[in-house]
Amino acid sequence: MRSTWQQSWYAALSMFLWVPWAWCGVVEDFDHVENCKDYMYMGIPPRGYLAGSNLKKICQILEDKPRFVTLYDPRRHMPLYSAYTFKRSDGEKSMDQPWMYEPQLGSSKSSSNMEVYPQPAQMHMRLMDSQAVLEDFTDVPQYVRGQLNPDQHQSEPLDKAATYTLSNVVPQIREFNTGSWAQHEDRIRQRLNNYCRGNAYVITGVTSAGNMIRRDNQDRVGIPEYMWTAYCCPDYDHNAPYLERYRFPVFGAYGLNNRVNNAVVEVAIKTLETFLKGRMDVDKNYQIFYNDCVPDDM
Repeated sequence: MRSTWQQSWYAALSMFLWVPWAWCGVVEDFDHVENCKDYMYMGIPPRGYLAGSNLKKICQILEDKPRFVTLYDPRRHMPLYSAYTFKRSDGEKSMDQPWMYEPQLGSSKSSSNMEVYPQPAQMHMRLMDSQAVLEDFTDVPQYVRGQLNPDQHQSEPLDKAATYTLSNVVPQIREFNTGSWAQHEDRIRQRLNNYCRGNAYVITGVTSAGNMIRRDNQDRVGIPEYMWTAYCCPDYDHNAPYLERYRFPVFGAYGLNNRVNNAVVEVAIKTLETFLKGRMDVDKNYQIFYNDCVPDDM
């Protein structure tokens, strides 16, 4: 028989040994970290991105729990996409959430948990070299911080808080962010709330024409040309009205990040992929969802 002290020691040791994912933020592959792959359909990320090792895969962790995943371009200091699971939501947006950053983009020895931004005087140069910082958005009033995984598509407080990391943010034209893009985010929220019966996997990303926010005569943050998004919900209400039902199990949309001509256009997933192939650094086999969100047993 083990003493109470021994039982406590073994319990603590087993917890340490069996939670390796708590120490991973930037990863080699999303499926190497427990729970991270759960935010993508069949655990498989979009395929076909060509930039390879220059891009960083982030398992977005807050308080030692993965919340979603992001493919990040450290050269342009911008996410290329964030993938998350939609949670039934009333659409309320959190107020006064602190903005956070990803420590492991600056150093692999740093914490795996996203952390609140330090004061500018305490900011290490390595942090600024590896990712966007709050000061990059200070003198560009035409842009707002647009979340790829939006607060309004989450329900739990910590899941909502985790969307406020700048590694989940791109510069969106203010009128686009508060206008047609916000309307589309809410349209998708209502559609998935009402007609998706199981898990809904969402991936939202950007294309870029190379324009950058500049600060102190340096290129700092990539500006999207287009925003795009797609969802996959294999288990849905087959009795939904036709105008909603034909947009299941998978559908996509894109919109121009501009003040004008910025209507968000909903399209079939193959149409979206064809549109994106001509605007992103991807190969001919580019695919957003594994098998286009069709279960293997179909």
